[in-house]
Amino acid sequence: MAQRQLRYREDDILYKKCKEVTKFDEKLAILLDDMYDTMTKANGVGLAAPQVGIIKRAVVIDVGDGRIELINPQIIEKSGSQVGNEGCLSFPGVYGEVERPEYVKVRAYDRHGKEFELKGKELLARAICHECDHLDGVVFTSHVTKFVDAD
Repeated sequence: MAQRQLRYREDDILYKKCKEVTKFDEKLAILLDDMYDTMTKANGVGLAAPQVGIIKRAVVIDVGDGRIELINPQIIEKSGSQVGNEGCLSFPGVYGEVERPEYVKVRAYDRHGKEFELKGKELLARAICHECDHLDGVVFTSHVTKFVDAD
């Protein structure tokens, strides 16, 4: 695994809609491994491919319960509401209150091309929504209702 260069707020790639992954090959596996390494070294809980300069629909998440990889994710169900502070590895030092669903169900593929569904509540639901937004070129600051200071 290798750490990749993060892209930051002024980089146009963060605002582009990503392309579907069509090849589930070694190149994808390397990307996912590198993304996870980059995310953990930066103390993040989620990372989307455009944050390392790749316009593909791929996400890695780890909210403390282990590694999750979502390829071509689609949120197919959501309910409830939660308001909490969010940050983003591509926006260092920027935090704000964001409303997200309390619960989501996502349909995605794993690194081998096998489809699966995943349910998430609370922090996992927040992370799934945040990272899926990245795949559509939407950054968390567009959802912030109030910017806050870092704790």
